[in-house]
Amino acid sequence: MIRFLTAGESHGPMLTAILEGMPAGLPLSAEEINVELARRQQGYGSGGRMSIERDEVRITAGLMNGVTTGGPIALLVENRDFKNWKEKDVTPMSTPRPGHADLTGAIKYGYGDLRIALERASARETTMRVAVGAICRKLLAVFGIQIGGYVVQVGDVKVDVPLDVGYADRFRIAEDNDVRSPVAERVDAMHEAIRQIKIDKDTLGGIFEVVALNVPPGLGSHVHWDRRLDARIVAAMVSIHAMKGAEIGEAFDNATKRGSEVHDAIYLTDEQGTLGRRTNRAGGTEGGISTGAPIVARVAMKPIATILQSMDSVNLATGQPEATVYERSDFCALPRAVPIGEAMMAVVIADALLEKLGGDSIQEMQPRFETLRQARLSDLPMNNVEWRFGYD
Repeated sequence: MIRFLTAGESHGPMLTAILEGMPAGLPLSAEEINVELARRQQGYGSGGRMSIERDEVRITAGLMNGVTTGGPIALLVENRDFKNWKEKDVTPMSTPRPGHADLTGAIKYGYGDLRIALERASARETTMRVAVGAICRKLLAVFGIQIGGYVVQVGDVKVDVPLDVGYADRFRIAEDNDVRSPVAERVDAMHEAIRQIKIDKDTLGGIFEVVALNVPPGLGSHVHWDRRLDARIVAAMVSIHAMKGAEIGEAFDNATKRGSEVHDAIYLTDEQGTLGRRTNRAGGTEGGISTGAPIVARVAMKPIATILQSMDSVNLATGQPEATVYERSDFCALPRAVPIGEAMMAVVIADALLEKLGGDSIQEMQPRFETLRQARLSDLPMNNVEWRFGYD
């Protein structure tokens, strides 16, 4: 239902995206998208590129008179840094940097210069993911669905969020500091870890959480592997540059426990027969389907592979060992990764919502949303009679 494509290179003239599947009738402006683009550029530990770019989107198709038409939406963001490369003779690059797509890109496509892989593999591409995600967030907001995120670990500096701090408060606190910590008291420790890594000419990764609130139960499906909501979310998260792992809820911690300590018991919350849970260890999905609880994804980001220190490599042109040469990059991109994770969550949830509701316009979707089956006894009549499979 929702599909997008991005195009462009890190130092090319522009980045573009086409988003299809967005229903008609959604009010939208470039300014709303620019808010999210600005969030992507903010974060302690950023490199020099962010002092050059001031990302602003142009919407060139799919929006008329401030409202989506139902047609493909075309987006464009100019690269300010292109002026520094437009007339530049590009120095040959033949020594692959460990951790990048330099060597694997050359193996895959037969490039005669490794910069060709660098340009497209750059995380600059995520600019357009955030732009696309901003539109999906606007759609989800029509149905009361909210998405936010925050950092829970930078290097070995962990954040233990008090259980009584709700998700909305975590989002708010995280946006008030430049490391996106949901606990203000841990900001200084995160700053110190990033400051030290700069001194050491190295990089830091960490873990962030992305949470979707007010997602109705019943999105996704258990019937096919590629329709499972949790699988789609994890795939979307690890598709982001430098993300090497993702879990739904407390998956890896749960793996060390007994089943009786992990699963979320079901109980009646009121006399009207509403079903609820006291815990959300499953992270908002069961059997690949949303439960109605907050959907929580934890994402592990490796340290950025571009480091000031040189690393051992081999010059593919000479066949001789050669140390890598530094390319401009962040020291810790983790705070900036949060809006990207939010964008990818928005894309997946919007796609699952459209899959469930159908409809070509907001006006068609809204009444269908109001009649979605909920976790209530009245919505779940059981036949309570014996039956047979009936296959020959």
